[in-house]
Amino acid sequence: MPEPVANRVTDGVAVITIDNPPVNALSAPVRAGLAAALSEAETSASVRVIVLAARGRSWPVGADIHEFDKPPVGPPLSEICTAIALCPKPVLAALHGTALGGGLELALVADYRLAAAGTRLGFPEVSLGLLPGAGGTQRLPRLIGPKAALGMMLSGLPMLARRGVELGLIDEVVTGDVAVAAEELAQKVVSGLRRLRPGPRPDRLREDPAQSLAAIADARKGLLGRRLPAPVRIIDCVEAALLLPEEEGAAYEAVAFGDLVESSQSAALRHAFIAERRAGHPPELEGVLPRPVAQVGVIGAGPEGTAATLMLLAAGYSVILFDRVTGTLAEGLERIATAHEMAVAAGTLSPEQREEAWDRVSGAASLAGLAACDLVIEATDLDEPGVARLFAELERELRPSTVLATTHGGIDIDRLAGAGSRADDVIGVYFHDYQANKRLVEIVTGTATAPAVTATILALVRKTGKLAVRARSGAGMISQRLMRAYHLMAEALMEAGASPYDIDRAMVSFGFRHGPCQALDLEGLEGSAGGVPGGSAPPTIRQRLVAAGRLGRDAGRGFYRYDETGRGAEDPEVLELIESVRRDKGIAARSVSGREIRHRAVAAMANEGARLLGEGVASCPLDIDLVMLAGFGFPRWRGGPMQTADQAGLLRIRNDLRDYAREDADFWQPADLWDDLIKNGRKFADLNGG
Repeated sequence: MPEPVANRVTDGVAVITIDNPPVNALSAPVRAGLAAALSEAETSASVRVIVLAARGRSWPVGADIHEFDKPPVGPPLSEICTAIALCPKPVLAALHGTALGGGLELALVADYRLAAAGTRLGFPEVSLGLLPGAGGTQRLPRLIGPKAALGMMLSGLPMLARRGVELGLIDEVVTGDVAVAAEELAQKVVSGLRRLRPGPRPDRLREDPAQSLAAIADARKGLLGRRLPAPVRIIDCVEAALLLPEEEGAAYEAVAFGDLVESSQSAALRHAFIAERRAGHPPELEGVLPRPVAQVGVIGAGPEGTAATLMLLAAGYSVILFDRVTGTLAEGLERIATAHEMAVAAGTLSPEQREEAWDRVSGAASLAGLAACDLVIEATDLDEPGVARLFAELERELRPSTVLATTHGGIDIDRLAGAGSRADDVIGVYFHDYQANKRLVEIVTGTATAPAVTATILALVRKTGKLAVRARSGAGMISQRLMRAYHLMAEALMEAGASPYDIDRAMVSFGFRHGPCQALDLEGLEGSAGGVPGGSAPPTIRQRLVAAGRLGRDAGRGFYRYDETGRGAEDPEVLELIESVRRDKGIAARSVSGREIRHRAVAAMANEGARLLGEGVASCPLDIDLVMLAGFGFPRWRGGPMQTADQAGLLRIRNDLRDYAREDADFWQPADLWDDLIKNGRKFADLNGG
């Protein structure tokens, strides 16, 4: 393996270059290499100026996130930053691509910062439940002032280099190769043709202490009602930078960073980040090339088919929309045109982009019109036999390499594939929302689905900007199984004595935006949570209330009497109907605490997740957590049901499941995986691989 840090000296200039693809993460070998190269350059009599640069697509984007859960190795980044800050020789930083977190902290200590045009700068640590821990909370407010610094660190949002120049974060934006420009500038400094600046930078944090204290107070007011500790600690650290000597402020930041790294919230947020980064990259598909896809056929010009078409057009694909009913086809194309016009009016699409997209969409009323497609996506309201017949027709029209995908979440892919002669080309792809607010896409592979077909769909999902989770064909998709367990948990607690409103309040306090009953009303679902695989479940409360004629919306309110805004008072009629179910079953209502509701919800979802893992439907716990995070609003700072179970303790939850199983053995019986993990001293996280 090549060394991740190189050091080259030319005419008095030492160029230290980081080369740690793909994103130049500041891992232990990189930090060790930087420390050695900086020491060599500082002590060398032939070196007058030092340039820090990076190869590849980006300046370092921060620390290696996988190192946070391991014992520290090598010099910490804070020591390297301090060494650069104290270096008697001028240090220039040449930034390009993206400079984030620890990477930007490394740049902060340079005497002069050049950035290539378009470079993005940011401190996203807050999104991981952390703060800039290598001096960033101390140096950034001195450089650009407390208000701007707090804005950067509390939002986590990046800015462009030109805005960095306005704030004083970047000294110069250059076109062309920024490393070459930095070396040329360094040569001018060596030859005496250029001075970097006449004196030290001003301390904008202490220029007006009263104004700085006011900015800190305003930031604290903006945190009212927020749960996570990282924003509070960031503000505390900026206040420490104002009130304490520099060494004490740095020590205060180090303690705060250490506390946050050990917090459950940060561990969960890092878990969620890793889940998203790994989404759609199954290790067994490494090296498998996707089939080329330029033109996609979409079958069904109804709302789902046209939404899929719009998404595919936005991703750059050419689309042929098919519907046998010419009127429906015309309506679908009209919906696409209207959506584009609305996007132009809103400023999210230019007229030129609209015309270019319209050139890539066409309609077809015959399956023969899809013959040139590389991928065909079925988005109809047909049942499983109907889709099977449709795919049989398609086989006669399409090329042998064309991928056949269904968007029906309830179809068994193995049965569908077995009904035709091209089982290896058949796959399921379920878009939970074609818009941007829900990024989850579930891909369901059959026993015979070719790896290249799976890779093809994964590549398409990535191109649309969504997150793919793969499931193997079995008894329901991951999302269906998890949400069924969640809702059946709610049903069981309603029978025990909780009201739907108690359950919703408990889950909102847990971190969900909506409780399970409120979510059903807002989604307008018709039907019940269903049964549990492996057992015959009795009719649920929802099913009983449906039979009582309470299904559907009445005067703008849903089944549990929430309206479209999610507001609604407790409905006595709903509560009386639930009580009638208890009377019919001979159940004496008991008090159910919010703590019990929250604990049972996690136990139910984690137990169903363990079943999915045991059956091979889900590949790893990370995928189960990502389904709930990206698709159903599980609080990100809790990491998902499997991560939450790990943090709560598997033994505790397994024992509680055994207790609950006395009430309903079919639903609450612990999956076999609990005992296996506990016996071997492992957690769900140990099943995620590297």
